[in-house]
Amino acid sequence: MRVNFTVNGRRHEADDVWEGESLLYVLRERMGLPGSKNACEQGECGSCTVRLDGVPVCSCLVAAGQVEGRDVVTVEGLADFAAHRSDAHPGTGCAPGACGTALDSARRWKAAPAGEETRDTGELSPIQQAFIDAGAVQCGFCTPGLLVAADELLERTPQPSDADIREALSGNLCRCTGYEKILDAVRLAAARAEETV
Repeated sequence: MRVNFTVNGRRHEADDVWEGESLLYVLRERMGLPGSKNACEQGECGSCTVRLDGVPVCSCLVAAGQVEGRDVVTVEGLADFAAHRSDAHPGTGCAPGACGTALDSARRWKAAPAGEETRDTGELSPIQQAFIDAGAVQCGFCTPGLLVAADELLERTPQPSDADIREALSGNLCRCTGYEKILDAVRLAAARAEETV
């Protein structure tokens, strides 16, 4: 089957998709987006978390056919997504399906190194920078899923309590950090966002 969907603000078409293929497989193997990690393949660890129409989901549990016409944001698109959100929707997020690349732009798009036709400035999203500054990254295997889940939390709840943070990240397992640095990173990102308001 053919699946048409938006990934990180660009329209994409995946051909010859087997009906049982997961979104994770399509992103990693067909589209060359290896940020979402393939770990448990059972929706238990959260390392493959992406945003589907704004909602964090384990991409290993989503059949590729389910994303037809929908919007996906992966860890590779967080910086552009955060910049767009800041410019176009300050203080809120994109409504599901409301943002992305215009059809004319999508038709003109050609595969090229990052930066030629994107807003990629080499900068990180606020949550990505906070993870680095707080020392929340160790082996890095769980980090993409944690970043996506934390980004959604901060969009939904700009000043989360510790209970909010723990709840939002409860589906993401980390074997290295002991979680305290991860919580520190989310707190840091929230504090920095509050300073800029």
